[in-house]
Amino acid sequence: MRRWRTIALALAAFGAVGFGLHGRTGPVPTREAASPAPVPVVTGRVAQHDLPLVLTGIGTVQALNTAAIRSQVTGILESVDFTEGQSVRRGDVLARIDPRVFQAQLDQAQAQLSRDQALLANQQTNLGRDEPLLQRGFATDERVTGERAQVAQTQSSLKADQAAIDLARTQLDFATLRAPFDGVTGLRLIDPGNVIRPTDATGIVVLTQVQPISVVFTLPAAEIAAVQAALARGPVRAVAYDPSGTRPLDTGTLLLINNQADANTGTVQLKATFENADRQLWPGTFVNVAVTTSTLRDALSIPADAVQQNDHGPYVFVVGADRTVSLRPVQVAQRQRGTVLIASGLKAGETVVVQGQYRLAPGTPVVDAPASAVPNTTTASAGMLP
Repeated sequence: MRRWRTIALALAAFGAVGFGLHGRTGPVPTREAASPAPVPVVTGRVAQHDLPLVLTGIGTVQALNTAAIRSQVTGILESVDFTEGQSVRRGDVLARIDPRVFQAQLDQAQAQLSRDQALLANQQTNLGRDEPLLQRGFATDERVTGERAQVAQTQSSLKADQAAIDLARTQLDFATLRAPFDGVTGLRLIDPGNVIRPTDATGIVVLTQVQPISVVFTLPAAEIAAVQAALARGPVRAVAYDPSGTRPLDTGTLLLINNQADANTGTVQLKATFENADRQLWPGTFVNVAVTTSTLRDALSIPADAVQQNDHGPYVFVVGADRTVSLRPVQVAQRQRGTVLIASGLKAGETVVVQGQYRLAPGTPVVDAPASAVPNTTTASAGMLP
């Protein structure tokens, strides 16, 4: 009996529930779908201002002058008068060769000159005595003619003696090696006590001029006309940056465009000079060079991070008045130092998404947030599940 009573009570309870669900006169209310939460993003405005048109190329720093200091005479290297890496001025003594042999040659040439000068004086005295005697018939014409020839011969010998002195003095001067220009010495390539010759391949040291200094860089050959037009208007400003292109190293002037373009690469070489007062540029290093060719008036620019890329080209997410985003194709005219010059697709004052685009689709609501609160990569790219 207890079992049947329990079943009856359960059926009665089920019936009451059914009556409560179906006995109402109106439809059963349903919960409305919740609106999606705004996505936090970093935004930026489309700015309108004058912007320089800049061409950027990769180049190599080159010394304005480089010289391997070699001896022009053979001798014993007596001393080296510089330290490696020293800054020297033009005319500073770099090394000395034993000068005794060259000094002896100079002394010998000077002695020969003195001897011939004395000989010439004696010959001119004899000629001066015999010429009046010839006129009075007390001297023969043959004798006077011979004395005149001897004087002329000795005068020629004096010229040869002077040339020998000049040569010996030059050889003696070559025994002292001096800096041909202001520069920085490199590694010493020979030690004192060694015999040094003009035929030595290495020399004593390589001297490099670093102030001023030059940079040779390349640009697309299609930009030759723009650069030529800029040069025609006056000096063209060039700025050298580090290899990352972020830190400026020095500001200089464009010197020239090479007279031939490279048909294989479609590029042309250009050369710029820099004062390099702080020695931020060093020969042999790679740098980026930015050349300003002109200024574009009332140009539109946005942060470079705002521009995204898909199969159809570059685009940006534009924030509308209702705080939802729309996808807008754009044409990029130039990218320079974190800023993009927009040729078409945007208007001044519009708001674009700079960070947080990976969570967006057309129509997504957004809210401004600080950059630290907006991740700039997807979870998948960070090694986690999306």
